[in-house]
Amino acid sequence: MDSAQFKELFMPFHTKLYRIAMALLGNSDDAEDMLQETYCKLWDRRDQLSEVNNAEAFSVTMIKNLCIDFLRSQQAKPDETEIDSVSLPAGRAPDSEMEEKETLQKVRQCISNLPENQQQVIRLRSIADCSIEETAKITGFSSANIRVLLSRARTTIKEEMIRKYGYGRETD
Repeated sequence: MDSAQFKELFMPFHTKLYRIAMALLGNSDDAEDMLQETYCKLWDRRDQLSEVNNAEAFSVTMIKNLCIDFLRSQQAKPDETEIDSVSLPAGRAPDSEMEEKETLQKVRQCISNLPENQQQVIRLRSIADCSIEETAKITGFSSANIRVLLSRARTTIKEEMIRKYGYGRETD
């Protein structure tokens, strides 16, 4: 396989692979590193890739495994860059933007306190905007399990936001 064929086959998945890495790692620098590592490994195996039936599934599985290996080996923690991946609408007052960023920071902190499986599912669904089916493929969890994990994660985040920060309470 030459470079043109490789690009034609694997580059259409670039955005999806980045979203998956970002959702799993919570850090744009690490996500970019894992994306680069994935493309390097794919390139190194380019002669065997003709045997692969589904290039998208193959590359998704590869980046997922690389991210999981990275998390296990580095004990990586999400950092502030996750918040930067959420864009705020243009034309908002600076104080509104600051308040919104502070709220996002608090939500991010709540997410980091969740069990690992809930963190993974909430990041894939809410931050990377993956479907239930995509999340199931990436995590290996069933659709029903994903829905339960999402429900528990959202409930925990809501309760923690109310308990720690007073969000969601009626203020008059």
